Amino acid sequence: MLILGADTSGKNGSIALVRFGQGEPQTLDLVPLEGGTFSAQLVPQISALLKKHGIKKEDFDAFAVASGPGSFTGLRVGLAAIKALAEVLDKPIAAVSRLEVIARSAEISGEVIAALEAGRNQVYAGFYTLEKGRSELVSEDLLSLPEFLSNAAGHPVITPDAKLAENARSRQLQTIFIPLPQADAIARLGHEKIQAGQTISPEALDATYIRLSDAEIVKSSSTPR
Repeated sequence: MLILGADTSGKNGSIALVRFGQGEPQTLDLVPLEGGTFSAQLVPQISALLKKHGIKKEDFDAFAVASGPGSFTGLRVGLAAIKALAEVLDKPIAAVSRLEVIARSAEISGEVIAALEAGRNQVYAGFYTLEKGRSELVSEDLLSLPEFLSNAAGHPVITPDAKLAENARSRQLQTIFIPLPQADAIARLGHEKIQAGQTISPEALDATYIRLSDAEIVKSSSTPR
């Protein structure tokens, strides 16, 4: 199975071409995408990837895409491209949470918290139960930094954000600092979801922002109570 993984949710992104067979997954290529210009880069980079490896877009068996949380604009760009490809080629999509990928990256068992800086002194926090290579979502929330540090007590904190790791360690929390997972990790977890039948149609694919947009915040605050 050949899967195209895509992640345009953060300051920088990536796409990956990963082949799955009987052995270990083989990452054929991992291409970084510079933040701020995803809309100009994504489709040309996918085309270049196909040309480089001598394959056609029809050779894709499935797609895996980071569905959030992260940048509103970045997520929209990535999801729109994957939606279009999957619809034209009639191929399955796996929507993958960045927080779940982070939780799984530490390769431990038990109840853990995956964390990403969300700006504005806030944290994206994913509470997961991990066991034997499987992950069960408890909740994904947007918390203030003090709320996060309070709620994280007693659980391993897994994060790729150095400042967040430093804050957690300052509170004597068990902290696992990992490299930021990229599109190849999105593809690997996406493959698991596809094998388990956890796919989504192009029309149903949507971002998991967790945070309200500024426009939604303004609308909510101006709505009569």
